[in-house]
Amino acid sequence: MEIASEYSTIQTDEAVAVVNMPSGDSAFLVTRYEDVKTVLGDRRFSRAATLAEGAPRLGPVPQNFPTLLNMDPPDHSRVRKMISGTFTARRVNTLVPHIEQHVSSFLTDMIVAGPDADLIESFAAKLPVQIICELLGVPMSDRPQFGAWSRAFLATTSKEYTPEQVKEAQVALFTYLNQLIETKKADPQGDILSELAVQNAEDPRISDLELVFLGVTLLVAGHETTVNMIGNGIFALLLEPTKLDELRDRPELIDTAIEELLRLFGPGTEGLLRIATEDVELSGVLIPAGSAVLPSLVAANRDEDKFEDAQSCALDRDEAQHLSFSHGPHFCIGASLARAELRISFNEILRRLPGLALAVDPAEVPRPEGLLVNGVARLPITWDADAARALHEKDSHTLLDSHTLQEQIR
Repeated sequence: MEIASEYSTIQTDEAVAVVNMPSGDSAFLVTRYEDVKTVLGDRRFSRAATLAEGAPRLGPVPQNFPTLLNMDPPDHSRVRKMISGTFTARRVNTLVPHIEQHVSSFLTDMIVAGPDADLIESFAAKLPVQIICELLGVPMSDRPQFGAWSRAFLATTSKEYTPEQVKEAQVALFTYLNQLIETKKADPQGDILSELAVQNAEDPRISDLELVFLGVTLLVAGHETTVNMIGNGIFALLLEPTKLDELRDRPELIDTAIEELLRLFGPGTEGLLRIATEDVELSGVLIPAGSAVLPSLVAANRDEDKFEDAQSCALDRDEAQHLSFSHGPHFCIGASLARAELRISFNEILRRLPGLALAVDPAEVPRPEGLLVNGVARLPITWDADAARALHEKDSHTLLDSHTLQEQIR
């Protein structure tokens, strides 16, 4: 998949162009890697300023509430510090066996029901929400509702949701988490929301409203992007079978492969909208103070001045400098968790589904429209059922032998 010709033309010729957003407001679209990195990390480009009354906005429904994504330092730093140790690489490593267990379970269900499935419905939409809800301490019975809420929460021009429905989802999500946090204050359970509720009650560092919207941020950002990245990455590999075979035959490439797939097919087309707080010049273009600025992640990640042969997919490309997790203060706090989920998922999907292939013509794979994240709505796949079941039986016997050995050791 090549970068859209419009982005390529802007990147090569103008670098920065004025565009109309779904809201009807105009913005400066920034496309070159170094310029995008500047917008993401420079305090002259403000997220908090997007909340001001009358400020330009991306979609028709304003998101004027204090989520972590809508803050600037020092408020952003104060709130983010509450969870700074939650998703470190070291802590995520302790979750790997748990993630592996869920991946195995969902794939087993697919194999038993196979030999075809919608990978989004049967796997990608299940795994990240299961993990983040368990970490946050969201009751199992309430989890199906979150997919609908978070999807509506991220709508910009989606025909699937009216502005009224988007607002209803925002209110419903806030109300639910507010009640859940109050419950956890009274009866903490050892999950992340309980830890945050107890910690802030004993030593208040953020307001109750900020605490609730911190939960909203973790829940929505913690699963929606990973859902879409699983779909995007597997779809990309299915479109290039030689790459799929390369990764299956060389599983040691998984870490660089994940970074390359994130670079080329990350779920974020554009970064979060910013407002310039003073006149700033980017690539010779003057951006006046008060202007909306939209950093293009997809264009920056395919900038030929930054990445050699940027349009091609090189699974062994050893330069994880893409901007799919953003940059600067708003660098994705859950990046380590997302990488772990992607690494385990891709390894096991390729290993346990021999003969993996698209079950439909690529043109029939639908993409949702009007959302802040880019993905595929459905991904119909098929595989060699006999080979998959034989491998499943072999895995089961190996696991049984391992358990038997552990019992003998005891």
